[in-house]
Amino acid sequence: MTRGQLMPKTARMNMRPSRRRPGRPVGPADSSPPAAAAPPPRGRRPAPERGGQERGRAEVAPRGTCWLYGTHAVMAALSNPRRRLRQLLTTAEAQAALEERMGGSLPIQPQRVDRARIDAICGRDAVHQGVALLADLLETPALEDIVERPGPVLLLDQVTDPRNIGAILRSAAAFGAAAVIVQDRNAPEETGALAKAASGALEVVPLVRVVNLSRTIDALKSHGMWTVGLDAGGGILDGASFRQRRVALVLGAEGAGLRRLTREHCDEIAGLAMTGDMESLNVSNAAAVALYEMSRPRGV
Repeated sequence: MTRGQLMPKTARMNMRPSRRRPGRPVGPADSSPPAAAAPPPRGRRPAPERGGQERGRAEVAPRGTCWLYGTHAVMAALSNPRRRLRQLLTTAEAQAALEERMGGSLPIQPQRVDRARIDAICGRDAVHQGVALLADLLETPALEDIVERPGPVLLLDQVTDPRNIGAILRSAAAFGAAAVIVQDRNAPEETGALAKAASGALEVVPLVRVVNLSRTIDALKSHGMWTVGLDAGGGILDGASFRQRRVALVLGAEGAGLRRLTREHCDEIAGLAMTGDMESLNVSNAAAVALYEMSRPRGV
């Protein structure tokens, strides 16, 4: 990538090859089973009951639920009134730390287990910090509800790595984005790895799944949004020039960039001003820089 451009289609990204994640990474609990799962929230398709395969082997979560792990992700879910909580597993040390950080009380009674039990649920290599929470999937809000929220909207064109999407959610929360929109057929499910990378942002920024990204871009335009595709072949993204406009930023997939049809539906194409010697940015890093550019004060 040349200076002033973002992620050309031929750029090579230094990342693990993505693959479609199975529906849910983890599984049923110990001797006392969780409460019977309610039907999945309206507007969200149920997850297929397949074995999770995050790093290391993991168990299967009941349909319509997922296991969240890691202190920040679990604390955020416990504090989210929109989450239906099913089962909380902790080690002795993690329970004490969790209760201390949440003011001494938890909204669900934890079950004390050893670390090996949580390893089996989350996968051997998952950094779960001794805590795992089984919870229902979050309900997907309607697009009409998203446009009522303040801040820019991010659309991801076939970004498939859950850790990248989690990191983008974290940046979106930091810079006040209204939502992150992904194409349902080509995006990972809500998993513990995604929530861990988001570090609690999954509970703050809606992750919206749509069937057709191009039609969604057109729908945002009809609500007065100016859509900017972050890719090579355009100008330089100037956040100050959009102060009087509501902006939707469209980011392409790792390595491939924006698809042709997606580019054609954007109002304009722009890249990031880069003054160093690097030729490319990871898509989550590019999202963070673009969001900062959109929020910086005029003249800075």
